[in-house]
Amino acid sequence: MGTEILPDERALRQGRRARALAQMHAHDLDVLVLGRQANARYVAGAPQLWVAGTRPFGPVATLVRDTGEVHLLSTWDEGIPEDIPHDNLYGLAWNPLTTLDVLSRIDGASTARRVGTDALSPTFATLLPRAFPQAELVDGEPALAAARRIKTPEEIATLRTALAAAEAALATAVAALAPGVREQSLIGILLEAMTAGGISTPASQDSAWVTSKEHPWQRAGGGRVARAGDLVAFSAGILGDGYIGEVGRTRPADGTGDDRTRALYQRWDRLWDRLLQACRPGATATGLLTAYELAGEALPPMPVARGLGMGFDAPVVSPRLPRTAAAERLQPGMVLSVTTYVFEPGVGAVFGRDAVLITDTGAEVLTTAPHWPH
Repeated sequence: MGTEILPDERALRQGRRARALAQMHAHDLDVLVLGRQANARYVAGAPQLWVAGTRPFGPVATLVRDTGEVHLLSTWDEGIPEDIPHDNLYGLAWNPLTTLDVLSRIDGASTARRVGTDALSPTFATLLPRAFPQAELVDGEPALAAARRIKTPEEIATLRTALAAAEAALATAVAALAPGVREQSLIGILLEAMTAGGISTPASQDSAWVTSKEHPWQRAGGGRVARAGDLVAFSAGILGDGYIGEVGRTRPADGTGDDRTRALYQRWDRLWDRLLQACRPGATATGLLTAYELAGEALPPMPVARGLGMGFDAPVVSPRLPRTAAAERLQPGMVLSVTTYVFEPGVGAVFGRDAVLITDTGAEVLTTAPHWPH
């Protein structure tokens, strides 16, 4: 990882593009017109500007099934892979008709039958048929979601690098934990460590918080001070080379704990063992929710697991989406961010977040950050 703008490695981007093209065949899509940043980078292999919040849909990248060519919105050549020629780049335009004219001249646009988009605004819903006059506009997100769900070996290697950067930042923040330190100071230390490691885009800014002894869940408040006996949770998340690396750990503020603290960590251990057992190929994602029940723990307010990759990948396993979890089957090549969370009134909460790769025979834990020795 570095600050220089470079395209993704050839094997990484070509492996992803092959998966996208395969899903275009499976979903009978002639063209994909993509506006979401993660999807655009997935097929193009060119770093995209990080965008916070929401924005209108725009045709950032277009992938044609028959030719395999990518056409990309870019005003410069820096960071563009060599397999996307300069003639396939088109610049920003205030007038959307100018962009439509570019799209209409793409080889295959005039004969395409089915064009998928990953989002659509009313304006482009009206205008895109001008660029693809013979085509039916359909939802292309299922094809991209299916492609991104299973990671290539090169993607897994990139995820390992992102996770290592997140773990290094977490270790720096944990080393600064002591009674009297403010949550805001710990968050600043963690974000500074990420930046020092070449990562300028955090995946989350709620990075450290004193867990509540009264309520099952408490977010970072910025003004709370860690005191002896408090349990402090850390969630380090970075966006490195387009991929999110996340790791979560909890430590006692003073580095020691009484019998009740150790008992809570042991409950965390038992729950984690149940969750890891549920991460097996062919199993439904419901098993991750059931793991909490079998361990005798209350389900947390956040998703128990979600896909880890370029952005917010499928599946999303949440107590609020039980039917979605029941419909999801874990497959080899999926990488899940799994949350383990236990709470005890009067003690606090132990939070952990780990990346788990589903393999042909079971699961591999990709995170290596140590836990408090309990």
